[in-house]
Amino acid sequence: MSSKDTSPPLQALGALEQQVSALLETCAYLKEENRLLRAQQERLQEEQAALMEKNQTARSRVDAIISRLKSLEANT
Repeated sequence: MSSKDTSPPLQALGALEQQVSALLETCAYLKEENRLLRAQQERLQEEQAALMEKNQTARSRVDAIISRLKSLEANT
C-alpha cells in the first residue's frame, strides 16, 4: 500500500501519534533533568550551609584573637 492509498485521516492520525510520542520523550527527558537539577540544588544548599558555618567559626576565632591581642596590648 503506497502513501497515496492512505487516507488523509489516517495520515493525520499517524502524524498525531508521532507528535504524542515526541512529547512523551520530551516529558521523560525534562522529568529526569528536573530530578537531577533538584538533587544538584540540594547538594549546593548543603554545601552553602556548611560553608556558612565554617565562615562563622572562622569569624568567631578571628574575633577571639583580636580580643586577646587587644588585651595583651592593654597590659603592656
